[in-house]
Amino acid sequence: MKRSLYERELYRLQTELVKLQEWVRAEEVRLVVIFEGRDAAGKGGTIKRVAEHLNPRVARIVALSAPTERERTQWYFQRYVEQLPAAGEIVLFDRSWYNRAGVEHVMGFCTPVEHRRFLHQCPLFERLLVEDGVLLRKYWFSVSDAVQEKRLRRRLEDPTRRWKLSPLDVESITRWEAYSRAKDEMLVHTDIPEAPWYLVESDDKRGARLNMIAHLLSTVDYEDVPPPALDFPARPSATGYRRPPRDLQSYVPDHAAGLG
Repeated sequence: MKRSLYERELYRLQTELVKLQEWVRAEEVRLVVIFEGRDAAGKGGTIKRVAEHLNPRVARIVALSAPTERERTQWYFQRYVEQLPAAGEIVLFDRSWYNRAGVEHVMGFCTPVEHRRFLHQCPLFERLLVEDGVLLRKYWFSVSDAVQEKRLRRRLEDPTRRWKLSPLDVESITRWEAYSRAKDEMLVHTDIPEAPWYLVESDDKRGARLNMIAHLLSTVDYEDVPPPALDFPARPSATGYRRPPRDLQSYVPDHAAGLG
């Protein structure tokens, strides 16, 4: 896909996302969008494009770190419940409670009993959310093994993205089939009518972003909420204010002037 075509369509979809946001706020809707998938599948980039032009007071990204010792003793879903939206809010989960079905299960961070309990409780938990009026959307980003390895290696070489590469990311290369089996089992138990999974082919990042955003918009029956009318007042006449001399304040050096 040509970049010009991609950017034009992305901007159009982002404009629709702003309309969705204003509808969510006006109608006091609660919207949860879950982004899951393999490491380097393109979740983060898509979340960034979804939230780029949204109001951070309305649309919030949640990316929880590893649970604390206290949180490990709680009901598994408890710390995620605290992050759910109130009326008029959107929450974008950059990974979610599905950690237990994926990395925790494959890497042995939870017991087989805890894993089985999750697969039993998760559909019940999500049905309760939907029954209570939460709009729940779940997206799984699928990437081929060759493209995943290429992206992970690129992270290793790029100093601005090196922080994205963790030992668990590297380990995922050698556990490809284990993650595949875990994903398949997860889908069997949690792809329910009330909260179905939507799979996004993401070897092509640009196409994946457009496809995911367009689909999300198509699943919500939102309306365009006209913004309130605003009239700019006339600027009042000057009353004699004078700006303090520049040498009395500290300015950032003009780094940009020395470039080129």
